Amino acid sequence: MRAEKFRELSTDELHTRERELTEELFHLRLRRATAQLANPMKVRETKRDLARVKTVLRQRTDGGKAA
Repeated sequence: MRAEKFRELSTDELHTRERELTEELFHLRLRRATAQLANPMKVRETKRDLARVKTVLRQRTDGGKAA
């Protein structure tokens, strides 16, 4: 999902999405460790989506200020 789509979500929805992505990443890593993961690129995509969500949340709490 692109960052623009994440910016359209509310803060509560972003927190929910962050929790979902964290759980999904855990399960993907577990499946990769047991050699049951069909698409290893899914781990990378999930990590990037999680980073995008965290970035949008951080921008909202900082008021859009750059570090």
